[in-house]
Amino acid sequence: MRYLGLTMAELHELYVSGKATPLDVVNEVIEALTKDKNNILEKTMYDEARSMAQSLTKVEKDNLLWGIPFLVKDNIAMKGIETTGSSNILNGFIPLCNAEVIDKLLAAKAIPVAKTTLDEFGMGGRGETGHKGITYNPYGKERTRIVGGSSSGSASGVASGYVPFAVGSDTGDSIRKPASFAGLVGFKPTWGEISRFGLFAFMPTLDHVGFFTRSVSEARVLFEKTRGYDKKDATSVMNVPSKTEKEATLKGKKVAVLEPIFALMKNKLLIKEFHNLVDKLRQAGAVVDFVPFDKDLLAAIFPTYFILSCAEANVSNACLTGIGFGNKEEGASYEEIVANTRGKGFSSRIKYRLMLGQYALKKENRNEYYDRAQKARRLIVEAVDKVLENY
Repeated sequence: MRYLGLTMAELHELYVSGKATPLDVVNEVIEALTKDKNNILEKTMYDEARSMAQSLTKVEKDNLLWGIPFLVKDNIAMKGIETTGSSNILNGFIPLCNAEVIDKLLAAKAIPVAKTTLDEFGMGGRGETGHKGITYNPYGKERTRIVGGSSSGSASGVASGYVPFAVGSDTGDSIRKPASFAGLVGFKPTWGEISRFGLFAFMPTLDHVGFFTRSVSEARVLFEKTRGYDKKDATSVMNVPSKTEKEATLKGKKVAVLEPIFALMKNKLLIKEFHNLVDKLRQAGAVVDFVPFDKDLLAAIFPTYFILSCAEANVSNACLTGIGFGNKEEGASYEEIVANTRGKGFSSRIKYRLMLGQYALKKENRNEYYDRAQKARRLIVEAVDKVLENY
């Protein structure tokens, strides 16, 4: 395999020099994907990928994405391609349009090859709850290690060397966690910078579209190609100038480490590696300070996120009834149809989250759970903003 494991820049150099064509690379990617043992695939687009690769004959020297194959998390819409969110309730669902991020990548002449597995509707952190089963970490022998989630298939695909980059989504840590598990760069942009149009909503106030790459510089390239205002996304940020640096350096950059975090870290090896990272940052010229932070607010981050994400997920997925969207089950009444559809279509993990969200939103419970979580969120944001005034 000559092209697997190469970066975007390395493939581009081969294209420019005439030593490879997009069709050469795509054919090799497809051959490797057909032998994948880590359960990363939801839907393949091999014929479409070959056709697009064959049409790319004139190399665009200044376009690093030209002819680059990539993978797409299966909660991101692609026109005419089955997109399920790794949930049985959407088996057979065919979107009528592309997500905005897909349109921008296609305009840059990158080549989508397959849709990838995920935790069902992005609700999970281990890559275990999708309707096709566990997605594995390619670094684990005999499929013994998880790759993390929810963007499990995208992470495993890039880590396996099949493609130089993959599209994912991140709400809680759905790109960043599997990237850390698989030795990749996981890029979650500022909210609103990359359009979420065409992304299946989980927690709209925290959902992001992002990428897995093998280098920070290539994450920057993808960000610059896909960022920008989109009138189809009401949360899209308008006309914000780019602040990315082509020749980035850590020299003089200020980094804050929240002191109470170590009290929450029980693994001694993890603490040691964290301090090793701090040492490396300082050696590279960064200024790293340990700063005080309210330990109760730090401990409140996960429960706050969990309550609010379940509540928003309950609303985001309310249309999956078999009448609006979703594979309809039989029933004698509207209520029975909805109950049967959701009962059969959702996994137990999704039912748990949606029920918790419904409970938190009920009139008699809202003040105790949802409203208090919103107040905690505001306090957490204010405390972090205070730290960032100096960093």
